[in-house]
Formats: sequence, structure tokens, C-alpha cells
Amino acid sequence: MHNVWLIARREYLERIRTRGFLIATILIPLLMGGGIATSILIAKHAKSNSRIVIVSQDMRLGQDLKEQLARDTDGGMQVNLISPPSANTRPSLERMIHKKDLDGYITLTPVNGGRPQITYRQGSSADLATRETVQESLGKVLERERLIQQGMSSKDVDAMMRPVEMTSSNAAPEDNTSANFAGAYTLFFLMYLVIMLYGMNVARSIIEEKTSRVFEVMLATVKPAQMMAGKVIGVGSVGLTQVSIWMLAAVLLTATPIMAYLLGAGAHISLSAAQVAYFLVFFLLGYLLYSAMAAALGAMTNSEQELQQLNMFLVMPLAACMVALPLVLNAPASLPARIISFIPFCAPLLMYMRISVSPVPWYEIVGSIAVMVATIYAVLWVSSRIYRVGILMYGKKPNLTEIRRWLRYS
Repeated sequence: MHNVWLIARREYLERIRTRGFLIATILIPLLMGGGIATSILIAKHAKSNSRIVIVSQDMRLGQDLKEQLARDTDGGMQVNLISPPSANTRPSLERMIHKKDLDGYITLTPVNGGRPQITYRQGSSADLATRETVQESLGKVLERERLIQQGMSSKDVDAMMRPVEMTSSNAAPEDNTSANFAGAYTLFFLMYLVIMLYGMNVARSIIEEKTSRVFEVMLATVKPAQMMAGKVIGVGSVGLTQVSIWMLAAVLLTATPIMAYLLGAGAHISLSAAQVAYFLVFFLLGYLLYSAMAAALGAMTNSEQELQQLNMFLVMPLAACMVALPLVLNAPASLPARIISFIPFCAPLLMYMRISVSPVPWYEIVGSIAVMVATIYAVLWVSSRIYRVGILMYGKKPNLTEIRRWLRYS
């Protein structure tokens, strides 16, 4: 353990003293916060400047749609009404679209005893936002028209169709659901980012020392298993340090007046003690699993180029977690979500997310951890045997037959 501690200490101090560590630790929270603030600010103040023309035989229906579009876009959309249209109306509008003087026009054709026939001609097929806005406004206008036809007054219809304001919270009155979800989402991406980056750092560190032949000197006093354990622990401690700083920065950043203005009064990231505890447990398990795989990949390769060809074994399981994330968020208690959260390579991220967004039975948590521990033991057993032979192999990339031969070495 003394040798493991010395190697881990060297790996840890060597990395946190670099300018790259300081720059990444400081800049990433600032860039993330600045990106979030900028996107929210743009979304709040951006207004649609599309130019739309409504063509309707029914003056009242066309006027209602014009007013609804103005309300839905805060007056940003330029809407004109042509009622009733003439024979030259449509050719004239088509020429305006062709000259880019108009973004689209809506034709409302009355139908006896039913809803009017609606046609939307848009200038750009990529302008999905304007089309969705027009569709939503049309739905509101037609719903209002139907209610008025049923005998309700316009005042009562407007009152009934007014947007509902709702706040959501957990059982405990001091817990805010949005803040809890924001905290879980933040930790999920931090775990994903750090496991991927620092797992690859373990492989790169092995390649660097393998290229410089430092291993040949160290093996005179240190066993290969001790070297591998020291590297995994040291690099993992660097990742844990950086994550802790980022978590603190995220909590403090959302408490600033600027972010409170952007996100809304009282908005913040809430991290409960259970969330932090589960994060540490699953982060450590996930890091041990992926760093052990990365150590084996680093020992098998001789350069960064060869490592890039094999890093899909690390990236693909993590990418699968991102693909399966909507399934876990939408139905965390469903059978597919439960099954995928027991897959060892997905469990660190997806089981943690399940725990954060919904109650999970204790036996499922224990079972997932047990499966991960068993998988980590198996991966470490394989990786250590590849590592102790591969670090002294130079010049060629081993094939599967040679790797199987390494595993049989005593």
C-alpha cells in the first residue's frame, strides 16, 4: 500500500499543479454558466420577426387569428390581414415570397357546418418555429370560436383559456422539484464528463510512460498491479477534486443575483445529502470500471493514434447512457429503465439518475451496486493481467490471440 500511495500521490500532484488543470477548473464553470445565461437571455428576449399574411373570407376569424399571433409572439411577428381576398391576392403573395419580402401566408376558407379549411404556405421549409407558432395560435382561435358558438360570452372564453400558473414541489415544503431536477441533471453530466475524460487520462498516462521507458525503471521496485492501482487512484482523486469544485461553483453561481434574474426568483440548484452520497458512490464505481478498461487499452497500445482507434470501447457505453436517458427520465419505474440501470456499464449514470428523479427500492440499489462491484472485480482481473505484460510490449499492436496468451500468464 505504501508503493500504491506514493504512485497515487505523484499522479495527483503532477496533474493538479499543471496550468491545464487550473484553466479547466476555472474556465469550464464560467463557460457553462455563461452559456446557460446567454441561451436563457436570448430565449427570453428573442422575438419572432416573421412576416405573415392572413387571407380569410371571414373578417372576424382573420382578425382573431391576427390578435392571437400578436399575443403569442409579444408583438414580434408582423401580421397583415387581407379580407376578403381578390383573384390577384394569391399570385401577389407568391411573388412576395419569391422575392423574400414575405415569410408565409395563411389561407382560411370557410366550410359550411365545420371548421374552415386551413392552408399555410411558408417560404422556408426550415422555419419550423414560425409554423409551430401559427399552428398553436390557430388551435386557440378555433377553440375560442367553438366555445362562442356553444353560447359562451367572449369574456368567459378568455377567462377560461387564460394560461394556468402552477408551482411544483416534493412532499417536503422546502424542496423544489425544478431545483432538485436541475441538481440531478448537473451531477449526471459532471459524472459523464469526468468518467470519460479521466478514464482516458489513465490510458494516456500509461502510453506516455511506456514511450519514455519509465516503466522499466519503476518495475525494479514496484509491482505492475501496484503501479496500475496507484494510477487509477491518483487520477481518480484529481477528477473527484475537480468535480467538487465544479459542484460548489454551480451552487454558488445559481445563487448570484444575475442568475436569479435570468432563471427567475428563487431559482437555484438543490443538492440533498442523499444525492451527493449516491453521486460519490456511483462516480467511484463508474470511474473504477472505466479506468480499469482504459488502463488495459493503454497497455495494449503504443501511441495516441492507436488509442484513438480503441477508445470506442469507452465512448460507446457512455453514449448508450445518453441515448437511454430520456427513457429513464420519462418512465424511471418502467421495466426497460429498470433493466438498463442494472447493466454494469450504464448503471453508474442511469441508476443514479433513477434514484435522483424517483424513489427506487433499496434492493434494486443494492443489486445494482453488487453487479457493478462484481463486474469491476472481473474487469480489474483481466486488465491487471493485460497491464503487467502489455506495458513492456513495444512496436506492435497485439491481436486477440496474443491477448488471450497474456491472460494465461501466471
